[in-house]
Amino acid sequence: MSQKVLLPSRKVFSDVLFELAKKDKEIIVLTSDSRGSASVENFAKYLPEQFIDVGIAEQNLVSIASGLAGCGKKPFVFSPACFLTTRSIEQIKIDVAYTNRNVKLIGVSGGVSYGPLGSTHHALEDIAFMRAIPNMTVVLPSDTNQVRVLVEKLILYTGPVYVRIGRNPIEEVYSSENIQFEIGKGNILLDGDEVTIIATGEMVKTAYDAGILLRSKGIYARVVDMHTIKPIDEELIIESAKKTKFIVTIEEHNIRGGLGSAVAEVTAQNFPVKMIILGIPDEFSITGSQKEILEYYGLTSENICGAILRELKEG
Repeated sequence: MSQKVLLPSRKVFSDVLFELAKKDKEIIVLTSDSRGSASVENFAKYLPEQFIDVGIAEQNLVSIASGLAGCGKKPFVFSPACFLTTRSIEQIKIDVAYTNRNVKLIGVSGGVSYGPLGSTHHALEDIAFMRAIPNMTVVLPSDTNQVRVLVEKLILYTGPVYVRIGRNPIEEVYSSENIQFEIGKGNILLDGDEVTIIATGEMVKTAYDAGILLRSKGIYARVVDMHTIKPIDEELIIESAKKTKFIVTIEEHNIRGGLGSAVAEVTAQNFPVKMIILGIPDEFSITGSQKEILEYYGLTSENICGAILRELKEG
């Protein structure tokens, strides 16, 4: 029996969008000399009138997309997350968010996907940047099946959206036949009453595995896929805070300003509860492969399980 081939989210995102763009000429793909990184070569080859490559000019990339949106087009901007959310932050804030333009910003190779290239290419502040901008929706899909549904929803979703996806092939969280996805609503993958594990993006699979590992030890954890960081599912967070003893958040992002901070803002104002925020410490991360970096900072199912067991024992 052949093993299922794992795909990167960027490839699946581009392929789904390409099929939709063949039928909808208002869809325009823009990129900043990163058509390979974003897997949008098909647009350049087969839909050249719906493709714009501005070169290494991220500020222009975002401003042009805003102008196209103002003319009724549906621009999708693809650029490495580390550059899109830093070099063009003013254009995102003013040209896209302030004017509330219908621009979809796709940050590819997010987190430490570009691990060996070092901190200049790591995107570990993007959630903090983007969720602080008014009118901006922030989404981190957890697997390729969720990506397929997300792309179709983005076509119908009006307004600025930042989507962060990774670079490398990833394991599935959802089956292709069983995908519940609504922007702004988290998904409960496992339910329990001892601890809530909330994760986002590619850390969701790790969180799920940690939940399964805990069950083998008699600990029943609630595991939540919080794919939308903004608007975040406050109702689900508050319910989880009331139901379980404490909350653990997991993210491929700096522990300041990301998922953990967003969840803490909700609990602090509604139902204070003990929290453990797991992610990359407030430092420039080490250089290495994505796997090596995540292991170094303890972002593995085994380490997460261990941290929860220690808290339950001490608590």
